[in-house]
Amino acid sequence: MRQTTAMKITYATLSGEGLDEVHAALDAAVESAPGSFGREHPMIIGEDRVVADEQFEDRSPVDDRIVLGRFQSGTVEHVQNAVAAARRALPEWSLLPWQERVARMRGVAEAIREHRWELSVILGYEVGKNRLECVGEVEECSDFLDYYCDRMEEHLGFVTPMDGSGDEQMNLSVLRPYGVWAVLSPFNFPMALTAGPVGAALVTGNTVVAKPSPITPLAVARLAEIIAGCDLPPGVFNLVTGGNDTVSHELAVGAGIDGVVFTGSYAVGMQLMHQDADRAFPRPFIAEMGGKNPALVMRSADLDKAADGVKASAFGLQGQKCSACSRVYVDGSVREAFTEALVEKTLDIRVGNPLEKDVWLGPVISETAFERYRSAIAQAVKDGGRILTGGERLSGGLFDHGFYVEPTVIDDLPLDHELFHTELFLPITVIGEVDGLPQALDLANGTEYGLTAGIFSEDESEIQAFFDGIQAGTIYANRRAGATAGAWPGINPFGGWKGSASTGAGAGGPHYLQQFMREQSRVRVF
Repeated sequence: MRQTTAMKITYATLSGEGLDEVHAALDAAVESAPGSFGREHPMIIGEDRVVADEQFEDRSPVDDRIVLGRFQSGTVEHVQNAVAAARRALPEWSLLPWQERVARMRGVAEAIREHRWELSVILGYEVGKNRLECVGEVEECSDFLDYYCDRMEEHLGFVTPMDGSGDEQMNLSVLRPYGVWAVLSPFNFPMALTAGPVGAALVTGNTVVAKPSPITPLAVARLAEIIAGCDLPPGVFNLVTGGNDTVSHELAVGAGIDGVVFTGSYAVGMQLMHQDADRAFPRPFIAEMGGKNPALVMRSADLDKAADGVKASAFGLQGQKCSACSRVYVDGSVREAFTEALVEKTLDIRVGNPLEKDVWLGPVISETAFERYRSAIAQAVKDGGRILTGGERLSGGLFDHGFYVEPTVIDDLPLDHELFHTELFLPITVIGEVDGLPQALDLANGTEYGLTAGIFSEDESEIQAFFDGIQAGTIYANRRAGATAGAWPGINPFGGWKGSASTGAGAGGPHYLQQFMREQSRVRVF
């Protein structure tokens, strides 16, 4: 049954108030989850469940003593077999009436909702998200699918009569699927950033080979089992697992793929696009890359609202979001009051096991992430920065079995310092003082990224100047729930400009679906 409005959790409503039923369901799922851990998960290739010669182990960042499962180290041959299966399934699936595809994809959305508590707990164990962030991501999966089905219905399958049609001639614009798509998803939103592009590709008549990050294979493997169990012909949806150097590379640049969705870093995304340019003919390559997202706090800002918004965006999911607020430009007249408010709210954050009801912040994903944290803190101190709060790894008990670090606020660095420009993907934000909106906008726009940005101001002319002048694809004004983060399908399309994305069409927005199709102009004379 679909989750009711009263229980619905999105990234704008991450509050535990009045959600006793949700927490009771999560308590039961947390208790039962370990019974399913540790098993081997095959790949899904056509109608077969495929085991490779080698496997790899997936351990929880929450507690590294927990083995979540064993997964297949796929090879180039496995990728090629999955692509071939998707190619075989393409004619049947693409020629289904679009209304039938919509009906089947709505079935997938409901199947995901039916498993939402189980899937939420898997995300908590594997990604280290807090409870309500997990529930929000699972709900986002289904909302992506429903929204894209709605767009197909709204546009009548993207078949558009053109001028000149009459008794003697019919002219149509028809959007047709490209063919086989690869979907390469990241570790931080493994389910939503698999389900979203997979749903867009499938509802428009394409077939898919999906590949998760090797850091978070369980979340996508379980999601894939649910998708494969729905009313889809074998080969329409396929799953391969393994390393980025083999499986991801073959999917991104190998033969047989007609379109790619990649979500990951700017460096990797640009490298793949350069390689893609060497192909014999072009194809769509939807790259959703990183961000260095600024919040601007102006003289007239509501500082309590601003501090809440920055805290939520800077430290939610341990700062491991491409939309994380990793830099704040504050008008000098309110700098001291704002930083005091932000530090006070940051000190109230409870760090621990994110599967516990009252814990807001879990561990960073890996030792590699922790080493980046330690290096960034050391660099800030070396270059004259002042650690207002945080900067340490926690120890003792559970903390010794994961990389639990303090959320960190840094002040007094030069405005041209590297930490204002480099994406860290960590619970670290830096504060810089500015003299008014023009300087803040100039600094905010002074990176290769253009993903998200936010402003806090009670001056309408400043807000409009920010909207008109900021170089970012997803922007917010006075958003307490998140200064730079919190988009939702059908409500806030999520996408970037500049080095943050390749197409300019936001996921969950009215222009996203068309990227998975190409126009065919049809003229029929009677």
